[in-house]
Amino acid sequence: MHVAKSGLRALGIAESYSGREQSTLAGVVMRKDLQIDGVAFARVTVGGSDATDAVIRIFTRLARRDINLVMISGSVIAWYNIIDPSAVQDAIGLPVIVTTYEESDGLEEDIRSHFPGDAGRLAAYRRLGDRIPVRLHSGYTLFIRPYGLSLDDAARLCNDFTREGRVPEPVRVARLIARGLVRSSLSAPDDQNR
Repeated sequence: MHVAKSGLRALGIAESYSGREQSTLAGVVMRKDLQIDGVAFARVTVGGSDATDAVIRIFTRLARRDINLVMISGSVIAWYNIIDPSAVQDAIGLPVIVTTYEESDGLEEDIRSHFPGDAGRLAAYRRLGDRIPVRLHSGYTLFIRPYGLSLDDAARLCNDFTREGRVPEPVRVARLIARGLVRSSLSAPDDQNR
């Protein structure tokens, strides 16, 4: 992948919590010039273990050969449903960058507390490894986990896709779309009764 390529496309994936049982993921295909040219959705189980499969489903549903990388907003979503970025990379054959936005002491104790005896979930979390801080041109620090590309290339791509603040545009827009879908689906019954 040529990270300087102007037509490079990222698939940004982000979540919007949509209820006790399921959460909504949106995927947005965005060119480096910040033009959007694709959207897909998937649902994940709150507290489940299907987040990795949901990310792969979004990519598959898009049926696109021009996507160059995947950016995911967080690896632990939908109440500790853990995305395995290495498995995503292996399944789709593209580099993956996981982004988070604040410093953290980690989630091991929370996982132990909420899922006592769930060694698989704890192991999945540990396999994620450490987050690496990246200073963006906006002056903010972004925390990333790159898979299938160098830290330098991942940092450059995060900078290229960040217009302002600390959230790269593909995942920022994916989050907005996921939230919009959740809000509209929650209000749909009221709208139908008018």
